Amino acid sequence: MNQPRRSRRPLAPEGARQRFRAPGGTDVARRLAAACAALLLAAPAGWAQTVSLGGTFGDKALLVIDGSPRTLAVGAKVNDVRLVSVQAADAIVEIKGRRVALTLGGAQVNLGGSAPVESQTGQIVLTADGAGHFFTNGTINGKTVRFLVDTGATNIGIGQAEAERLGIDYRAGRRGYSGTANGAVPVYMVPIGSVRIGDVQVYNVEATVLPATMTHVLLGNSFLTRFQMKRENDKLTLDRRF
Repeated sequence: MNQPRRSRRPLAPEGARQRFRAPGGTDVARRLAAACAALLLAAPAGWAQTVSLGGTFGDKALLVIDGSPRTLAVGAKVNDVRLVSVQAADAIVEIKGRRVALTLGGAQVNLGGSAPVESQTGQIVLTADGAGHFFTNGTINGKTVRFLVDTGATNIGIGQAEAERLGIDYRAGRRGYSGTANGAVPVYMVPIGSVRIGDVQVYNVEATVLPATMTHVLLGNSFLTRFQMKRENDKLTLDRRF
């Protein structure tokens, strides 16, 4: 018995078939990739969310921005993160006018929030010790130091050994002389990237590095004049002025 013929779809012409092959799909994929890249390039300012310091190389720093390592020279900028300065184990970056101190091996800093790095109140409250001195812990360029408030000091005062521990290249600073009980001594004057006490942080503070061994850092007027100072009994309150 003759079997009924099965109907077959007509084959598309060769040229038509090729329009549906991989090359056409690849072209579409390429266009999509290009569109995605354009969106990334058009990302708004402040795209970077986190940053940390992975290493330093002379005047360059390895920054880990949103999980991706990027090597930047001082003054260079990527994803709205600009490298302001770099030292042996510290760096200062700026994003949207905010400067943040990074420490080698330190925790990543969240840049995505709208809150500034400095304290909302801008207030520091210190308590005097038994001798009436105001000591406090803080950081210089992200490294811990012990401060002593000294209203008679023009600048923040740092001994050379402490400056070397902090990675401050003080020999590149301005030369000068400072009067001491033993007469005038040569000193170096250098800008400090960041000084932090509690949750209050200020930037670009002048420091004087002295050829002396000091057990603490003098918190002088280059820092104190940025605050309104008020003393009541054993309390010293510093309210941020600028």
